[in-house]
Amino acid sequence: MAKADQQRQTVNLDGYLVDLTSLDKLVWPDRDINKSAYLYYLSHTAEYMLPWLRGRHLTVIRYPHGITGESFYQKNCPAYAPEFIQTDTHEGINYIVCSNLATLIWLGNQLALEFHIPFQHVETDKPSEIVFDLDPPDREQFHVAVKAALIMKKLFDKLGLTSFIKTSGNKGLQVYIPIPKKTYTYGQTRLFTSFVARYLVSEQPGLFTIERLKKKRRGRLYVDYVQHAPGKTIIAPYSPRANPEALVATPLYWDEVDSRLRPEQFSLKNIPTRLKKQGCPFESFDKARDNQPFDVILEWINTHQKV
Repeated sequence: MAKADQQRQTVNLDGYLVDLTSLDKLVWPDRDINKSAYLYYLSHTAEYMLPWLRGRHLTVIRYPHGITGESFYQKNCPAYAPEFIQTDTHEGINYIVCSNLATLIWLGNQLALEFHIPFQHVETDKPSEIVFDLDPPDREQFHVAVKAALIMKKLFDKLGLTSFIKTSGNKGLQVYIPIPKKTYTYGQTRLFTSFVARYLVSEQPGLFTIERLKKKRRGRLYVDYVQHAPGKTIIAPYSPRANPEALVATPLYWDEVDSRLRPEQFSLKNIPTRLKKQGCPFESFDKARDNQPFDVILEWINTHQKV
């Protein structure tokens, strides 16, 4: 990728020419990370990040002057985008669909720092995975998110469900359950997410809540199951976050989830090395889709739970 002392260059990525500019611009000043280092990160994590971006309507948050400057959400593909950028129009918005390295690096050069994706692919209105967002009031309460995640893991194991987990890249954790694509509606998954969230609160009502209003949470961790819905998005695995530490939304192995875990352990500077040494904890995600006893679980919930 780009060298830090070069201000502008054009690179050929799989046959597509991408212009790189202002390569020494500081993006995360507290960590001395410039645009060149950011593009290096994207190029070295693309193998693991792109499978989550392909075939999905992409929303990015751009920081043209780095994280200390103004930012804005971008959903519509800008008119000046190169011809190789793939798009898909949905509900009047011409979304970028990031399917290759050239698109990812072009977005990086535009200083799109956060990559947010919906739960379904462009060809369907049905989710491809279920995600629970465990949101403590602040980073000092991260250990409560760990406790919630471990309770959920125990429940999912009992139900015969394979689950995965990642950091949010900020102050919480996100628990994933792969499901067969184009199979279950959001109405069906809501039955399950509501059941799990209420179970979690019943286990530790002093620690967890499903109260959406922050002023009513009284310092408890918010179990966000409502976010799993049409039109909603979540931070993509391996996306950086625009916080001073340049943290990354990082997939974890379940045996890493314990009292020692901290979100600060996973930053833009160390994720490429982590992937090289440990591989990706989400590697078996797609293989797990078709072995989930979700029909049986939904039938049981429909029979026993008052909705």
